[in-house]
Amino acid sequence: MKIKRALNNNAAIATNHDGVDVLVMGPGVTFGKKTGDLIDIAKVEKTLFLKNKEAMNKFTDLVIDVPMDQIEISERIINLAKMKLGKKLNEIVYVNLTDHIHMAVKRAKDGILLSNPLKWDVARFYADEFAVGQKAVEVINDSQSVNLSDDEAAFIAIHFINAESENGAEQNQAYEITKIIKACENIVKDYFHTEFDEQSLNYYRFITHLKFFAQRVLQGKHYDDEDDTDLLETLEHRYAKPYSCSKQIKQYISENYDFTITSSELLYLTVHISRLVKNL
Repeated sequence: MKIKRALNNNAAIATNHDGVDVLVMGPGVTFGKKTGDLIDIAKVEKTLFLKNKEAMNKFTDLVIDVPMDQIEISERIINLAKMKLGKKLNEIVYVNLTDHIHMAVKRAKDGILLSNPLKWDVARFYADEFAVGQKAVEVINDSQSVNLSDDEAAFIAIHFINAESENGAEQNQAYEITKIIKACENIVKDYFHTEFDEQSLNYYRFITHLKFFAQRVLQGKHYDDEDDTDLLETLEHRYAKPYSCSKQIKQYISENYDFTITSSELLYLTVHISRLVKNL
């Protein structure tokens, strides 16, 4: 491999034997070398190629300032997330998570620990991602001699929630989605003066519906709306309280997100709420 651009003594963009530009990293891998020189393969500890050109360019810029051990921590955590979540992750997570870890460690060493007001909501609504975040915090604390908390685990979880989306328009919405889920859940709790069994199947179905509902709200999208007027009128009489509660959610969404819930959305909300509170 030949050096195309030396980033620092430990990293470079190099062209491999297939003519593809890859990021190579290793202690002293470019020391004393210049563009066009051959890379000493024995010094290369890691290579990275991201198909997303924008992500690759941003990650390359990041490598200039981020210590090698933090880059390795980020990759370890991403690999863990791939196994734990079983989902394809958008490559931008390499940039976002690495940058986040770098800044979190820097803040912690400066005595600055940020609180996350939605920590426990992220933990409830995205249990698997939060578990990855907790493991990430454990790895970071052990390797960087800092004391990050579950607040940071929730921030890291949000990076993976965002990375689960292939659509750029859907990324970076996890925090707002969590706020909408929490608000809708609280509306139902307040209306029926109750708490929920968070281990129940109906609760799981309700929260899952709210996740996709919140995404549609933020993207300004609706179901392919059909004429559900007759069915909605039936539900209005049969499930009067769940229907009335759904209308409160409709009002909240309208006032806070300038989004009008259609009859189909209202119908599905009513059905899920009626299941959730059927034993009250």
